[in-house]
Amino acid sequence: MKIIDLRSDTVTLPTDEMREAMMKAKVGDDVYREDPTVNELEELAASIFNKEAALFVVSGTMANQVSIMTYTQRGDEVIVGKNSHIYNYEVGAMAALSGVQAFPLNDENGMFSLDELESAIRSENIHFPKTALITLENTHNRAGGVALSKEYIDEVANIADKYGIPVYLDGARIFNACIALAVSPAKMVERVDALMFCLSKGLSAPIGSVIVGKRDFIERARKMRKRLGGGMRQAGVIAACGIVALNKMVDRLKEDHENAELLAKELSEVKGIIVEPVAVRTNMVYFMLLPGAIDAPELAKRLLERGIKIGVVSKRRVRLVTHKDVLKEDVIEAAKAIKEVVESTWRGE
Repeated sequence: MKIIDLRSDTVTLPTDEMREAMMKAKVGDDVYREDPTVNELEELAASIFNKEAALFVVSGTMANQVSIMTYTQRGDEVIVGKNSHIYNYEVGAMAALSGVQAFPLNDENGMFSLDELESAIRSENIHFPKTALITLENTHNRAGGVALSKEYIDEVANIADKYGIPVYLDGARIFNACIALAVSPAKMVERVDALMFCLSKGLSAPIGSVIVGKRDFIERARKMRKRLGGGMRQAGVIAACGIVALNKMVDRLKEDHENAELLAKELSEVKGIIVEPVAVRTNMVYFMLLPGAIDAPELAKRLLERGIKIGVVSKRRVRLVTHKDVLKEDVIEAAKAIKEVVESTWRGE
């Protein structure tokens, strides 16, 4: 049975070109900065975003936590979205590793209010922690994979600059945002102090993320990476996949967005489902199962019997993610299966 895996774009398999690049990669000890392939990847990443330097790390979570550790001191406060990945999906790492506390703002649509942001910045007071960092997420996962505009990012940066606070972007899927909005990566993040992006999601590399920013920040981050056990040796074998990803896999993200749009359209006609609207759709579709329909865990169980895997967010919320290993015909087949299962259980009007 063919498996159609819509749980996440993290399930993408490396391309044949990536596998070939792994086998032929020139390697050295990256802690000594002697791995030529890692060095090439970092230089390429920095140039794409027009930043001074870059640092290769094993995961998006490590990238976020290395960056927070680099920007903050124990007892500081970090402004985050209450639906952000940093706040919800990193096992409380900012508190456990950096000893900082979060100030979460409502970001239900992927963006927090600029007025609320400015109000959240702490004034000088012996009782208050220091606001040390403002974080954004683009695309924003829990808000439906929405792409945040450059204009909004710049408005956040304007406020941050007013108070001398750096802005850090969790750009795990930043290339999806850039493709959806037709904005170059360098232009999109020109007002951001530092960001990370994942190679292992829609870009299909098997492992790795990259932090980019100013040179002095990256040098300090390199030491934080080592502190977390992230110093790698002959890492060129995996960095080689990242180079292929950046050179070959970015433009094709448009196909994933088109497939997600098709999926959303097909599901919008299913009785018992409400497809969540999103301002700028990328490669995600979230939908709610109405009372009177099957619940999400049971839906997932029945679809798995048909070879279709979906992401269960809560009892009635489902996430579907398109990626290079999901074709247009797979989307149509998945939508048909969801329709059959949901409508066969629908007890609403």
